[in-house]
Amino acid sequence: MGRRLDELAEARLAELAEGGRLRRLRPYRREGTDLVRPDGTRLVDFSGNDYLGLSRHPQLIARARDWTERYGAGASASRLVTGTLDAYVAVEGKLAAFKGAKAALVFNAGFQANATILPAMAELLGETLIYADRLNHASLHHGIAAAGLRQQRFRHNDLDHLRSLLERDQGKPGRRLIVTESVFSMDGDRAPLGALIALAEEFGAHLYVDEAHATGVSGPQGRGLTAAHPGRVDVVMGTVGKALGGFGAYVAGSRALIDFLVNRCAGFIYSTALPPAVFGALDAALDLAPTMEAERARVHAHAERFREAAKRRDLSTGASDTQIVPLLIGGNMATLAAQARLEEQGLLGVAIRPPTVPEGEARLRLSFSAAHRDEDVARLCDALAGLETPA
Repeated sequence: MGRRLDELAEARLAELAEGGRLRRLRPYRREGTDLVRPDGTRLVDFSGNDYLGLSRHPQLIARARDWTERYGAGASASRLVTGTLDAYVAVEGKLAAFKGAKAALVFNAGFQANATILPAMAELLGETLIYADRLNHASLHHGIAAAGLRQQRFRHNDLDHLRSLLERDQGKPGRRLIVTESVFSMDGDRAPLGALIALAEEFGAHLYVDEAHATGVSGPQGRGLTAAHPGRVDVVMGTVGKALGGFGAYVAGSRALIDFLVNRCAGFIYSTALPPAVFGALDAALDLAPTMEAERARVHAHAERFREAAKRRDLSTGASDTQIVPLLIGGNMATLAAQARLEEQGLLGVAIRPPTVPEGEARLRLSFSAAHRDEDVARLCDALAGLETPA
């Protein structure tokens, strides 16, 4: 039986390789913003999500170490058994205040959060019609599918299309739920949140916003784009492993919503709580992030410098206006070749291919950090000269 399974796997892997879709794990050693391969090759990392450079901040490291010494290496149980330390509750209170919400709940990972919060939301709302941006992260699409619901996908950031769907469904039974990211992870553009909120209110729809790539780096004091619209977004989800430098995810909202998720969200109920070190690092990040206006400005200046350099060479960066900048190539093999050319110059920009992005829209996904040096960004801009202009 094992041999037959291996034959099937090997055949499928060969198909992926032929189409330029085969992925492999590549080990590195991290030294600041540089990645060092086992053979000693050094690459400047322009693909990670450590937007503020907090993952190596001494205050996060010290507090993670301190909380490990005080509380142990692991939480030992799920949060509803004995995995809720009083210190965890205090951190969630600090997180809620940071997001301008009544309450917050920490999850073990962003994919887990979206994949299990959305089914719980469907249970809470009852019969539900879900409208989702077609370029939402895979975890959001997965969560809607796990809820057993068919989503209506509207064209990316096209509120006229969303309005037409909502108008078409007027009179149909059920509540309405709109699901979007605030900063889109592969395109680096933003949802028109103000107009989206107004449309949701007009049609009596609830709104679920994923702030994974906005938390810490966008909005007032880095509190995300939803912070500019207090009390007008029903469910705000985000992650800790990007700009906040640690690990895990969160959901913020009303006290009643969080209490409901504690009782009915399978991803929370049946998971062992995160280790104390993770909560300690988050506690430190929440102290630091609101104060880091200079770092946020630096991140966005790096990204704008790169967009301008790409434009001068007729290279497309799409609608990006954030720290995430796609360099749109199109074909899988051409995008892999572009990645290889950057690596030859000591720069890492990972090729993103279908199914992560739509067919024919493979790209190098570049992302910028406050920890990047000006000379690093200059090298990346200069390296554009070696990349072919997409057809």
